[in-house]
Amino acid sequence: MPRAVVNAVPSQVSAEGKTRNEVARLLLEQGPMTAVVVAEQLGISPAAVRRHLDALLADGEAETRDAPRRGPRGRGRPAKLFLLTEPGRARFGHAYDDLAVSAIRFLAEHAGEDAVRAFAEQRIEKLVGPHRSAITGSSDPAARAEALATALTREGYAASTRQVGAPALTRNVGAQLCQHHCPVAHVAAEFPQLCEAETEAFAELLGTHVQRLATIARGDSACTTHVPVTTGNNPAHPEPGSTVPSGRTARIPNGGKPA
Repeated sequence: MPRAVVNAVPSQVSAEGKTRNEVARLLLEQGPMTAVVVAEQLGISPAAVRRHLDALLADGEAETRDAPRRGPRGRGRPAKLFLLTEPGRARFGHAYDDLAVSAIRFLAEHAGEDAVRAFAEQRIEKLVGPHRSAITGSSDPAARAEALATALTREGYAASTRQVGAPALTRNVGAQLCQHHCPVAHVAAEFPQLCEAETEAFAELLGTHVQRLATIARGDSACTTHVPVTTGNNPAHPEPGSTVPSGRTARIPNGGKPA
């Protein structure tokens, strides 16, 4: 295959991406606007603009609404105005994490560590409180952990559970609650009170002590919490070397991945 053909594809893809970003930026800065106006502003054909607008619509990064009519009502459909959605705005980045860190720093400096702790506790209660009845409906910690994972997933934490240990041995039995995403990881890296309050809330909801083994905020691939399950008369524990006092975090060799 000629070299010129091989090199043409990446160049074309790059040009497409650049133009689409210019269309999105124009909507960000001057929208809502019609496809015709976008084409005029960028100096490209209306057909090309519509192709990029259709792609933004398909990806959920843009939406439309009817343009207000001026003058007598004419025939035909009203013109469509295009504007960015919140995912579309995210294409250009946000400073939410930096703002949150700055706000909590201010709180710590002017109201003290107790205020930060109270904030962390209030935050996790608002997060899981609406799901309390669904989580505490069972007396089994493993079933509660599964319900908690469902609740956390609905709140954006992509959580799951998995049984660990061997029930036949009546030891080292439990569940791992894994949060594969943490929307506040950047903030929690500086303020571990968020993780501590979360761990204590989990223990209260599950009706048993829990042990945080890994966190995304500390560089692990997932936030992993061990939930011991009692079999017979013997309470289960995490694998040797992983046990830590309740509410504290220990690093584990697998980087927080589910067992």
